[in-house]
Amino acid sequence: MAKKARDLTDEQWDKISKYFPEPKRAIGAGRKPIGNRDCFEGILWVLRSGARWQDLPKNYPSPSTCWRRLRDWEE
Repeated sequence: MAKKARDLTDEQWDKISKYFPEPKRAIGAGRKPIGNRDCFEGILWVLRSGARWQDLPKNYPSPSTCWRRLRDWEE
């Protein structure tokens, strides 16, 4: 994922970040989870654009990562 300009200001993120639980990491497995802010901005892009998850630009986390995080937050 390339570094990009943020869709949310730091002030906006500070106001809403407390509502998102930290991603869970399997014990001893895999890499560090992608941050909530990056995933949230990817989800916002899909909602704003009306595009398919597969069309998510490369400067966001992978479509499957964003979709899974949204699913986890909905539970």
